Amino acid sequence: MTEPQRVRKVVSTVLPTAHGTFQMHGYAVEPGREHVALVLGDLAHAGSNGDVPLVRVHSECLTGDAFGSWRCDCGEQLDAAMQEIGREGLGVVIYLRGHEGRGIGLHAKLHAYALQDAGLDTVDANLRLGLPIDARDYGVAAAILSDLGVRRIRLLSANPDKSARLGDLGIEVTARLPLPVTERAENASYLATKRNRMGHDSARRLPDVWSELLEGRVPARAAAGPEAVLLDRYGSLVAAGPTITIAQLAQSVDGFIASRTGDANYVSGAEDREHLHRLRALVDAVVVGAQTVTADDPQLTTRSVPGPSPVRVILDPHGRVPRDARVLNDGRAKTLWCVAPGTAPPPQLAAHVEIVTIELEAGRFPPQTLLDILRAHGLGRVLIEGGGRTVSDFLTAGVLDRLYLTTAPILVGDGIPGVRFAGADLLADAITASIQRFSLGADICTVFDFAAAREPSSGQGQDIAMPNLNPEHPEHELGAS
Repeated sequence: MTEPQRVRKVVSTVLPTAHGTFQMHGYAVEPGREHVALVLGDLAHAGSNGDVPLVRVHSECLTGDAFGSWRCDCGEQLDAAMQEIGREGLGVVIYLRGHEGRGIGLHAKLHAYALQDAGLDTVDANLRLGLPIDARDYGVAAAILSDLGVRRIRLLSANPDKSARLGDLGIEVTARLPLPVTERAENASYLATKRNRMGHDSARRLPDVWSELLEGRVPARAAAGPEAVLLDRYGSLVAAGPTITIAQLAQSVDGFIASRTGDANYVSGAEDREHLHRLRALVDAVVVGAQTVTADDPQLTTRSVPGPSPVRVILDPHGRVPRDARVLNDGRAKTLWCVAPGTAPPPQLAAHVEIVTIELEAGRFPPQTLLDILRAHGLGRVLIEGGGRTVSDFLTAGVLDRLYLTTAPILVGDGIPGVRFAGADLLADAITASIQRFSLGADICTVFDFAAAREPSSGQGQDIAMPNLNPEHPEHELGAS
């Protein structure tokens, strides 16, 4: 493995920018070369909860970075990288001096420009001058990353060679994310040469991530920005295959999904609601209890995002859902109305509503039985959406593969609880799993991947104690949430 160069940090300060306030570190390298690293976020804890910092290793380009030249995309790449790191709140920009013109120097680059004016592309212009196509060395970048304590990165670059060379220097590149920038008439030939002769990816040619996910395909990579966020959040869900049971719940920091009057409008913010609609679009069926329908009258559709609405499954053992509920009258999605034997359906049901009779066990619908019935209907990808009692039932039964639990920065004090079950006597025995966290505006979503935490050979759910029901809250009647 190639060895990184020796570097020395000589100064640290603060650099406020349009994309956030960065810590700026100056590095010295013999003989006399100066480089800088812009750091945003706490790198000391990067990786402790699954976060891998975004990193841009940027080659100095006076014409693009300082003068805003449109002959290249360097200045726009730098700005886009800082924007993405600022949006995510964790990352590094390493600005490498002496990399002008892919390492040939400023005046040599201008000579190459003159040859390009005469019709040569960037590769042939360098060769005509007797210079290498790319003379850059990334040993300094690897050394700076190592000094910052960063060994795993998501690289903001369209250049696969840069990723490979950092890997040779001991930096693990977990993902390489091309930055989307504007292609102009002035740089179209330059960008085409990078794609066709230097193997660079084009963000413009990468597939639309959300469209691919809706088709059940997971792109290998995505353009930085919203596309990369979608791939990171939902790619593994699609990759899990045609049979998966997930749950989603939004609750306050102190664990309530609504106030004591039942008001839940709204616990979490708009970004979490968009996230919920994306989950709906990626499953076959969405399950809620009767109390949720009675209290919130939800539509359970994907109106906030492109994608099909799932089949709506209503758990209502005693047929208590109001007859004017939207799920029973809005035909934009099919509805399975699950009732206990002996519950008479109302006359003149809408065409989109189907009655499903399920035997009760100890006064409730067994979660595994319900899942078996849904799979018999061809509904293998199932989202348990609410309320807290229903989600807790499926968690307790050990049939959840994944739980998306959003916490909002509010304190309710007393109200309708979210996730509740009979816990362990020792914290060491508390339920845990492989987790992922991401921000949804002011809210934080924690994803518990129970399927990944199970023994590969067992194929069974975790053993979780049955929940203690709170008789003070009527929504805790079994099967009625």
